[in-house]
Amino acid sequence: MEGIADQRPLFGGAFSAVLPPNIQDVSDLREIPDNQEVFVHHDTDQSIIVELLEYQKGMSDPDAARYHFEDIAASNDAQGRAEVVSVEPLPLAQLSLTSCSSAWTLTGHQLVSKFNEQAQNTVTIHMALFRMQQYATDLLVTFNDPVAIDPASSSSSGSGNASPPWTIDDFHRLLCGFQLHDPGVFG
Repeated sequence: MEGIADQRPLFGGAFSAVLPPNIQDVSDLREIPDNQEVFVHHDTDQSIIVELLEYQKGMSDPDAARYHFEDIAASNDAQGRAEVVSVEPLPLAQLSLTSCSSAWTLTGHQLVSKFNEQAQNTVTIHMALFRMQQYATDLLVTFNDPVAIDPASSSSSGSGNASPPWTIDDFHRLLCGFQLHDPGVFG
């Protein structure tokens, strides 16, 4: 698992993606919903979440990306403490996932408290939204990258970052290498 990124089956092999090094599958630690794959970095508070969500019809692609960002903000109790920095198309020619009609990236920031603590950490949220209308699915990939940890947060007592943190290049490699192998995953 150390070093070179590896192609990993997701959702029981229905998808695969190139995941970054130093990754731990959260399903080895706790129950994860069937529509999610959740991974954390061994030594940082970074995480990557892959979700199969209901297709948000009736809204533009950039608005759907913002909708999903706001939904994450609500889940993180970061409403009013979340800001979208950019929403941009991800060129389909760069992607291995040929079954999406469009792909968008969103970058934003959220102030997030872990475990209902009062201390708030600033987290950069990098999202990619793959619109798959034919399957009534929005495939959402989220890279949570803490950029400022409050000294009072339980996150501040990390292991000293023994291994390098993931980068935006790691995230783009994951996005560009994402593949669908079994459309039966959509039901």
